Amino acid sequence: MTALVLHRFPLGPFPYDRWLAELDGGVVLIAARDRIEGAREQVPADDGGYRRLVVLDDFEDEELLDRTALELAEEYRVTHVLAPHEADLMRAARLREKLGLPGQRPDEVLPFRDKALMKRRLEGAGIEVAPHALPATADDARDFADEHGLPLVFKARDGFGSIGLRIVRTPGELEEYLAGAFAPGAAPREDLLAEAYVPGRMCHVDGVVVGGRTVMAWPSQYQYELSSFQADPGARVDLTLDPSDRLTPRLLELADGALAALGGPADYAFHAEVFHTPDDRLVVCEVASRPAGARIREVLDAVFEVHPVELAVRAQTGLRLPALARLPDGARLEPLRMAGQVLMMKRPGTVRGIPVTPEEPWVRYYGVYAEPGEVLGEAALSSDFLAAAVLSAPTRQQCERRLRALGARFEAEIVID
Repeated sequence: MTALVLHRFPLGPFPYDRWLAELDGGVVLIAARDRIEGAREQVPADDGGYRRLVVLDDFEDEELLDRTALELAEEYRVTHVLAPHEADLMRAARLREKLGLPGQRPDEVLPFRDKALMKRRLEGAGIEVAPHALPATADDARDFADEHGLPLVFKARDGFGSIGLRIVRTPGELEEYLAGAFAPGAAPREDLLAEAYVPGRMCHVDGVVVGGRTVMAWPSQYQYELSSFQADPGARVDLTLDPSDRLTPRLLELADGALAALGGPADYAFHAEVFHTPDDRLVVCEVASRPAGARIREVLDAVFEVHPVELAVRAQTGLRLPALARLPDGARLEPLRMAGQVLMMKRPGTVRGIPVTPEEPWVRYYGVYAEPGEVLGEAALSSDFLAAAVLSAPTRQQCERRLRALGARFEAEIVID
């Protein structure tokens, strides 16, 4: 067996060569040069421990990426195609379909990528989502605003990483947005989703499904607005909910219901975002059939001592799953501790100071993605970090105290002119 991985991330956090070492045909990896260099990693001069490593200068060149993937799949007789990034889910599914390989197919990807279809599926299962529409024209968007009021949220129908997401809060902001979104004389749009604004704190449930059953899952809560990534100069904290929190069982049950409504494949990692409103409703925002972004992967690893991506790719390639061997039939992994992440976004200017490496034993991960003297632009997406750390603690309260303290250190030590 040979796995082909479409990899739009740095290399370090994803050691597929170790995770999938039992594959007799090894791992063929297509990687993105800008993601490797952006993480301050050295681009390997050879195959770097993989059966074949191809580093593309432009991962956005879809024709090149598709052609390279097909050529490598045929040359190395690939038996499994893996894609951990949202942007590559459909590409991987089409490649599997073309080559007759197991795994998620295009019709299984679509409910997770087409946000309008996703919301219809969820509503059909009795799960609350925000009122929404697909405005074809500016007048359609105005009619939606008249019906639901402001603020409104606009996003790409198949978007990810908060790219292109816009919250309009005033009539003037609405008209400014519409002037750019709907060019005079242009054809009606089909790619734009409008949503009524849902107040409240955003929660997320992250985990892994194996054999059609959720075997790992835990909820967390963002302590910041995802959409503020280009304007937020402070520490952004996100952490797990305690088992005793009354939201925990509600969120886990809701995630299971959402996954069932969307009909995912047998084996996959997932990331579900849910609003908890001031009047105590849970409103599903989006669900993705891929591992979580930011450093949520490392947070889950700290909580369960099982890396969610390793668990998912081993399941997808049919390898044994030692982490699940100790579980009774039908059970899922139990959390060993609480954990969270503290993030600092890149922002325009010249870097004059970066954080001192934290040495506390509960710091599970630390990374800094700039160096003194470097000139930065604004963050391009919600995972465009300047610094990030993952911490753990016995309880959520202790974890939050540690995250806030480290975040304050980051704010004091990061200097950008």
